[in-house]
Amino acid sequence: MARLDHIVPLLLLSQLCILVREMAEGKVPAVIVFGDSSVDTGNNNVISTVLKSNFQPYGRDFEGGRPTGRFSNGRIPADFISEAFGLKGTVPAYLDPMYGISDFATGVCFASAGTGYDNATSDVLAVIPLWKELENYKQYQVRLREYLGEQRANEILSEALYLMSLGTNDFLENYFTLPNRRSEFSVEQYQDFLIGIAKNFIKEIYQLGGRKISLGGLPPMGCLPLERSTNMMGGNGCVEEYNNVASQFNSKLGGLVMQLNKELPNVRVVFSNPYPILQKIIKKPSSYGFEVTSSACCATGRFEMGYMCNRFNPFTCSDASKYVFWDSFHPTEKTNLVIAYQIVKKVLYQFF
Repeated sequence: MARLDHIVPLLLLSQLCILVREMAEGKVPAVIVFGDSSVDTGNNNVISTVLKSNFQPYGRDFEGGRPTGRFSNGRIPADFISEAFGLKGTVPAYLDPMYGISDFATGVCFASAGTGYDNATSDVLAVIPLWKELENYKQYQVRLREYLGEQRANEILSEALYLMSLGTNDFLENYFTLPNRRSEFSVEQYQDFLIGIAKNFIKEIYQLGGRKISLGGLPPMGCLPLERSTNMMGGNGCVEEYNNVASQFNSKLGGLVMQLNKELPNVRVVFSNPYPILQKIIKKPSSYGFEVTSSACCATGRFEMGYMCNRFNPFTCSDASKYVFWDSFHPTEKTNLVIAYQIVKKVLYQFF
């Protein structure tokens, strides 16, 4: 009898293909990505930071078993979303020397693992701040116009789908870990501070020609294996305080989306919220073909990510498809597929 953990991703992939066939051809000529490790496809490989994943066992289920700098065993949501729009099945990282402007014409990723809306968050692990992601995008615009000509480049930039996915690090890596922001802001004030940054960033994308923008929400971050492992007083269950903060912040992001759609002419901003589907997976894993939710596949599955999740660790699982999480902070490829499918089906279908 066929195993459910193998059937589910195959069904989702086939349904993504159906969506591709049904959509209006050419509506989205490129996918342009900003954010953190949830969507970084390899930009951190070429900067001086300890937060990297360009080594095994990362990428072991990627095409060719190649570690690319994605924080997973395989592909991540941006890759599946690109494929759903009939584009490439992988979105290249802008700083990856293997790729050039011809590759970036149909999709490009500026994201950097460990970053956040707050510049202070990117300073923690010396990664690319959001403002620098925007500067790299401006450079990309110049290169694209040189490559395709002004008119065609402008068409791509205005019709492209802009994906934003970040914010978790602002809370878990910065606010709840280091004292500075907590001494300046209450949680609610810090949320509003981040919302202001998100608003200004989207307005800048708009001024630069972007018209189709997906603003990503936070996951139930209190259920990440790293947070559960340190929640000893709570029996290693999900940290509900963090989940509540994520829910509150998501509500504010949703309000921001409504505000921007009223303020900016001819823009369509949507809210792509991974919280509900990831929460469902964690609560009823067997419904999606998973077996393990509280710990991750890599190493002991409790604390390890980045260099602590390496090929020399004897505890890494043999079958990542049974696990919701790949390392203590990031989902497996299978989870990424489920999340991407739900976001495409419920939100991004508007751009087909």
